[in-house]
Amino acid sequence: MHKAILALLTVLLIPLTAHAASLKELQEKIVEFVNASIIPLFYTLAFLLFVIGMVRFFFLGGEEGREKGRQFMLWGIIGFVVMFSVWGIVRLLLATFGVSGV
Repeated sequence: MHKAILALLTVLLIPLTAHAASLKELQEKIVEFVNASIIPLFYTLAFLLFVIGMVRFFFLGGEEGREKGRQFMLWGIIGFVVMFSVWGIVRLLLATFGVSGV
């Protein structure tokens, strides 16, 4: 499993390393890649969990369907709260320490 993840990361990062002239540029490109693709993926997954929970809660009959739907919605909301909180803390720290890009 670890080898597969390492291989995937290597394949994804090879184009970034080929164009980076320095370590700082490589770091900036990796951060840009994470911000542009991985973070939106997490927000999408949290939203999908919430929507699946709504569908289960309202359209699947029975108490079991409602309970599972409630759990999916709860985990979707928890995911959103955690992600927005981390985003806010990071922005606060960046503004506090005067890092550019805020």
